[in-house]
Amino acid sequence: MNNLSYLKNVVTLKMDENKCTGCGMCLEVCPHQVFQMNGNRALIQKRDACMECGACRINCPAEAIYVESGVGCAAAVINSLLGKSDAACCCGPQTGPNGKNSGGCCC
Repeated sequence: MNNLSYLKNVVTLKMDENKCTGCGMCLEVCPHQVFQMNGNRALIQKRDACMECGACRINCPAEAIYVESGVGCAAAVINSLLGKSDAACCCGPQTGPNGKNSGGCCC
């Protein structure tokens, strides 16, 4: 999955590098290795590989990451696999089995 990318230049992912504390949580939770460390800060390395799941935003203690989870390619793929008629529709994040916000689509 190292060369995985979705549609070019459509991802809503943004990072405020001034807010980043360098905790590395985004690197831990990102399923597509979108982030990398640059010294003591994280930065977006492979923006087009982002599937907009929202795990990075939800788990960033510094609130340095913005992404509209449930939009774009991720919602379309997930919803089409679930047989939803409006593949791009999503109604928001879902709570996982551990009670924490999983960032997944709930439609």
